[in-house]
Amino acid sequence: MLTAALVGCSLGAAPPLPKKEVAEPFVVNEKLDAVSTAEALQAFNSAPPPTYQIGPGDKLTVRVWERPELTGEHVVGPDGYVSLPVAGPIKLQGLGREESHALVTSALSRFYEAPIVTIEIDDYVSNRILVLGRVSKPGALQFTEPPTLLDAISLAGGLPVGGLGSEKATLTRCAVFRGREHLVWMSLKDLLAGRNLALNLQLRAGDLVYIPDADDQLVYALGEINTPGAYNLSPEMTLMDVISRAGGLTEDGDPNRINLVRPSEGASMRVSLRELLSPNPTLNVSLQQGDVLYVPSSTLGRVGYVLNRLNPLTSFLVFTQSVSGGE
Repeated sequence: MLTAALVGCSLGAAPPLPKKEVAEPFVVNEKLDAVSTAEALQAFNSAPPPTYQIGPGDKLTVRVWERPELTGEHVVGPDGYVSLPVAGPIKLQGLGREESHALVTSALSRFYEAPIVTIEIDDYVSNRILVLGRVSKPGALQFTEPPTLLDAISLAGGLPVGGLGSEKATLTRCAVFRGREHLVWMSLKDLLAGRNLALNLQLRAGDLVYIPDADDQLVYALGEINTPGAYNLSPEMTLMDVISRAGGLTEDGDPNRINLVRPSEGASMRVSLRELLSPNPTLNVSLQQGDVLYVPSSTLGRVGYVLNRLNPLTSFLVFTQSVSGGE
């Protein structure tokens, strides 16, 4: 409902972002880098889970020795559960093979003596990453083992070297989004030339890889937004526009602490959704390249994290904010 209201609301020309800093402002570090620091990349590239974790959509075969009535194929539901004969619904989302085997065996042991169970993963549907931007075949990629960044680019058909629009693909930068609050930028030139293989990040299920055009101007939506990520800056785009394009706030988003940061000017502001929807046009500010929309969670006592290289042309940002206190 709020998203629809945002889409339909037009408040005319948007004012510029005020330079006044609000209470508990985001802290903007004045260090200027074109890409994320080596420390940030190392932290981002921490080891993935050692085993494949079952997720929604995965197709499984559960076999119980000498119990054909219990043997069958199952699809993990959106809630992470499968419904087994006799044992009933069991949540397998987030579990590896051994953990799933132990859980199913334990559930069946209430009804059968020493059941012998095996679990096979027939289709790894939930193990996906999304590759967008200047690749030949953008979209979702499925894999059985977590790929590296170079693997993902290769699976997406590689980078365009000819044809309409290929002159825009200058291969200078690449971003990887992980979840709602983590983002790194890196030099794609150095990675492809083999000058810095540390940039060949180990990706995880759910990661989003984005390779922009040379002339892309981006703004960012992060935190408790339905579709976090990078968005192309369009003429006269406003704060309400980017909230709408990102799908609005999630159920956990704090509507009273909508934050907008402009690293290029060291400016930040905070407004509530109710204020944005009010007749006051001075709050629906116009956006500039590199602006960051961040919506904290209303269910957490404190949010503290580092967002690395939100805009490779401006500043390195460090965000710290308390969401439990008052304004």
